[in-house]
Amino acid sequence: MTELHSGLSPAHTDAPDLRGAFARVRSEVGKAVVGQDGAVTGLIIALLAGGHVLLEGVPGVAKTLLVRTLSRTLQLDTKRIQFTPDLMPGDVTGSLVYDARSGEFDFRAGPVFTNILLADEINRTPPKTQSALLEAMEERQISVDGATRMLPVPFMVAATMNPIEYEGTYTLPEAQLDRFLMKLVLDIPGREHELEVLTRSAAGFNPRNLEGAGVTPVLSVEQLASAQREVATVRASADVLAYIVDLARGTRQSPSVKLGVSPRGTTALLGAVKAWAWLGGFDAITPDHVQAMALPVWRHRLQLRPEAELEGVSGDTILRAVLQQVQVPI
Repeated sequence: MTELHSGLSPAHTDAPDLRGAFARVRSEVGKAVVGQDGAVTGLIIALLAGGHVLLEGVPGVAKTLLVRTLSRTLQLDTKRIQFTPDLMPGDVTGSLVYDARSGEFDFRAGPVFTNILLADEINRTPPKTQSALLEAMEERQISVDGATRMLPVPFMVAATMNPIEYEGTYTLPEAQLDRFLMKLVLDIPGREHELEVLTRSAAGFNPRNLEGAGVTPVLSVEQLASAQREVATVRASADVLAYIVDLARGTRQSPSVKLGVSPRGTTALLGAVKAWAWLGGFDAITPDHVQAMALPVWRHRLQLRPEAELEGVSGDTILRAVLQQVQVPI
């Protein structure tokens, strides 16, 4: 996730303000998770923008631990679903259960009724069950037997997945992929960070005991809501908005792309860019902010032609080329 550090600095923390609090969140998460600073920043941006995150990486790179630790620092309720081939939609959303004592059907809420839903290994369950999250992700509500039930605020799906070439996985439905604000790729940590992980383990670090690791809450739900309101006030000039549109149109014109970035994708990028700019202390977005966020926000929205995939072309490759080709506003 080096894109999130492209020429930009994290928020200045001289004053005890909300930006400084988010910097402390990063420090607290670092007590449990090593070498994934870009992913931590990406999750914070998604929360500020009110979006969902897809975390992709091989097993053992701390995807689940990252989400659990972040939720503790923000004092958010978190529930985890282990996605398996036999998981049913009702296991996610909840279902009506017959109560023999009352003779009526009562709704038993599923784990989706939480602030952060950790959908672990989401690509190990069939598309029918994956699609059970579509209404929750878009409308922040669940409809069961004709009744609509609102989800808690805030609500974010943080889904982990293994690379698609691994055995026993399914492709996520296109409609669901488009509802994820960002796709963050977690790589194997470098030697120094991997040694730090092993050193902590040797010293007795237990990833199941975050309190024992010294991870403490930093922000409240009310403070997160205040930060989200501040993010919404970040300005966007007409030139920068046009730049985002031109970049999206550039993806659609690529000969390697079957389906480029949709208008939903341009709106998603704007929201993420505003959050990233706010974290950096800016009151208006710049082309640099757009360039830094384009890959994580758009990489999962491109459908490549089969021949391009056979040649090893990736979404990141296409996006980097488009960023080079489209004229940057002055």
